[in-house]
Amino acid sequence: MPEVVSQSEHTDLDLESLASDVVAMAMKAGASDAEAVAREGDEFSVDVRMGQVETLTESGSRALGLRVLFGKRSASASTSDLTADGIRQLVEGAVALAHITEEDPFTGLPETSEFGTTPGPNGDDLRLYFEDVYSLPNEQRIEMARSAESSALAYDKRITNSNGASFNASTGRKVLANSRGFVGSYRSSYAGVSVVPLAKDENGQMQRDFWHSSARRLIDLESPESVGREAARRTLRRLGARRMPTQQVPIVFASEVARSLIGSVFDAASGDSVWRSASFLAGKLGQAIAASSLTIVDDNIMVFPSGVAAFGTSPFDDEGLPTRRTVIVEDGTLRSYLLNTYTARKLGMKSTHNAARGLAGTPGIGSGNLYMEPGTQTPESIIAAIPKGLYVTGLMGQGVNLVTGDYSRGVTGLWIENGELTHAVEEVTIAGNLAEMLQNISAIGNDLVFRSSVAAPTLRIDGMTLAGA
Repeated sequence: MPEVVSQSEHTDLDLESLASDVVAMAMKAGASDAEAVAREGDEFSVDVRMGQVETLTESGSRALGLRVLFGKRSASASTSDLTADGIRQLVEGAVALAHITEEDPFTGLPETSEFGTTPGPNGDDLRLYFEDVYSLPNEQRIEMARSAESSALAYDKRITNSNGASFNASTGRKVLANSRGFVGSYRSSYAGVSVVPLAKDENGQMQRDFWHSSARRLIDLESPESVGREAARRTLRRLGARRMPTQQVPIVFASEVARSLIGSVFDAASGDSVWRSASFLAGKLGQAIAASSLTIVDDNIMVFPSGVAAFGTSPFDDEGLPTRRTVIVEDGTLRSYLLNTYTARKLGMKSTHNAARGLAGTPGIGSGNLYMEPGTQTPESIIAAIPKGLYVTGLMGQGVNLVTGDYSRGVTGLWIENGELTHAVEEVTIAGNLAEMLQNISAIGNDLVFRSSVAAPTLRIDGMTLAGA
């Protein structure tokens, strides 16, 4: 029997009024400022393996968080109990905590002048929400997962098993209100399908890989059959993998793994890392830190040509400031750090409207749609120019020291010989220094595709060490 998890649907509730009322309650309790965030959502998820449903989940959730400030003291609390008693306990708990915290001269809400126009009730101008993600009956949702898996299994007789396939759909709503007069809300939607096939070669050695498709609306999902076929193709190319001797060769990062490098640059450019002097980019604003071909952008207002909002788009950040487009690296020069109000004050700068937070806690820093601008070369032409090297298709471990820039990751991939992909490679590590790697980018592909909120094209980096047999 499959595991079935469900929760009853929640009743209608005016979350904007609720958040505003909680802020007013905190102010009445003596807070000098207050900020409330309310979230609700519905989720469907099904996991299928070898055609059989293993787990099916339908759930709804709703919760409320509150941050209060008493001068330079702050505290936060959250609850999923939205009864009158639960909300009263939320406010009393946050207020009590604030009285015993230490003062911090940099804490506080943004200045009133920094808030922009309050967005519409659903953020409809950005097209974040589409009802069609819930348009399918459950049986058709299950069939989408089955179709992805069966297409992978039928692709080649060497595909002998599966780690499963899944289909997910979710919708969410977020409300933020504070004592500076800001009240904003928006809804969002998501759908996704994925599959992980297993392949076995003639020697009995097994490999696995995966593929997926994600979208804000159901109509934009790739077909389950095409997802299954691509997952099978990627799995088969890993058969016959071998180690390679230690050497220094050009490394080509496939687009789906190159985005992790962009994520590391974001982490290093985060105000939290910079003010703590825990980043190799600290003190480097206005300096050349990468090859002149490199431009990295964080665009929180991006809309695709189809008119649908990108995965990381939102009308305001988690402090209520209007979202924007920020160029982090331009033609190799570091142009901006990513800041919320707190880190901006620490560094004597202005927020870049990148605040991110959960229900409780102080805001951190998050990205919107983070990407590297594409180049002009095709991935094929980048590979064709390499006599000997490694095309990286998978990364393992963390292995990035933001303070020193030291970089070391376990990888899987395909060996490049005379400009062609020859055989699979595994059980090897690539190493270098991120600061040097950025300078040694020698080719950028034209294949920028957004499959999540972080994206990059194919990338060639010279001067790295491959450690193997």
